[in-house]
Amino acid sequence: MRPSQRRHRLPLAFLSVLLLTSSAVADSTLTQGTAIGGDQRLASPGGVFQLGLFSVANNTRWFLGIWLTASPAGVVWVANRDRPLNASSSGIVALSGRGDLVLLDAASNNETIWSSSSSSSAAASVAQLRDDGNLVLADAADVAVWQSFDHPTNTFLSGSRAGQDLRTGVVWSVSSWRSADDPSPGDFRYVMDTRGSPELHVWRNGSKRYRTGPWNGLRFSGCPDMTTFEDLVEFRFTHTADEVSFVYRDRVGSPVSRLVLNESGAMQRMVWDGALWRVFWSGPRDQCDIYGACGPFGVCNAVGAVMCGCIKGFIPSSPAEWRMRNASGGCARSTVLQCGGGDGFYTLRGVKLPETHGSSVDAGASLAECGRRCSSNCSCTAYAASDIRGGGTGCIQWFGELMDTRFVDDGQDLFVRLAMSDLHLVPGDKDLVNLMP
Repeated sequence: MRPSQRRHRLPLAFLSVLLLTSSAVADSTLTQGTAIGGDQRLASPGGVFQLGLFSVANNTRWFLGIWLTASPAGVVWVANRDRPLNASSSGIVALSGRGDLVLLDAASNNETIWSSSSSSSAAASVAQLRDDGNLVLADAADVAVWQSFDHPTNTFLSGSRAGQDLRTGVVWSVSSWRSADDPSPGDFRYVMDTRGSPELHVWRNGSKRYRTGPWNGLRFSGCPDMTTFEDLVEFRFTHTADEVSFVYRDRVGSPVSRLVLNESGAMQRMVWDGALWRVFWSGPRDQCDIYGACGPFGVCNAVGAVMCGCIKGFIPSSPAEWRMRNASGGCARSTVLQCGGGDGFYTLRGVKLPETHGSSVDAGASLAECGRRCSSNCSCTAYAASDIRGGGTGCIQWFGELMDTRFVDDGQDLFVRLAMSDLHLVPGDKDLVNLMP
């Protein structure tokens, strides 16, 4: 959010008296007529999180942020990412007359460095930091008009959403820090692709770097490790006409966790053990998680002697490039499809499903019906269950290239359309053929 250049009319003398007579750790709330600055902080009611000013780069730049009280270095939200206060600034945090939370520089005639700039017609009368780390601005009727969970920076906390409000177009995504001591937006962004069967992507500038695979009813298709820490967190995926979102919640009695996009572009599930942050999961995990490593109709095997191979019925598009260990050009069909009853389907087992943004999804169809639909549509190249619970239900159909497929533990079955002659290969043939020599 780009801060305005306007000055804010808050009496400096009043603020100075207030700040001088306030304790270092204030209440959990700010109301109009109160403010914090310097080393003063808001603390959530249970003392779990704090909000205040923090410095980087040897105290030369200052930011308004939220952090876990037990881990001040673990900053989970930053307000003025694009416009830090400098060493000569005097930062003040207050509620403006119009109900916005503002960060002012008292040394520059109360210039507004950052503002929440709520679009609500109702003015906030109170700002509260809650024990889940959410900073909420509420009106006189206690209705939230703005919250930090709707404006994440590089971190998702328990209860915050990744995805999109399809009614308003608002996107809930995160961007990495520029570096470990620079919270300005970096090169990486973690965002939900809502087309087809929604999945989460990491982008580096304009290039896709990693994707989770689509939600399959239990977890994201390419993230089998998610089920290994279900005793600590629970997951909820919402896909309606109004919203597509993914939310996790720390279970009652579990330690605080966070999902962070670090400055290297890795998404990390981090859990506080009382002394340090432990990484429970990280993605991308290996070279097979790098987007498109084996190209269209290729499939990646992180534990094989060679990494890239072609799905049965396909051959390397450029054998010369594959011999040089460059499989990014992917694979091409060895036999042209006949359609009209001349094709069948090969089951590629145990995979992260291909990229889905060009696919169609029908959650109400059976897997058998999905197969019939794909078989009757000559443009359909593959299909799979959209929900793996109960033996597999729902229907995803692909109509073009199958991109970014890999083998994973407890992966799904993908039914790939092949010419009938390619289905009648030697019995017992492996899933992969034409592996790189």
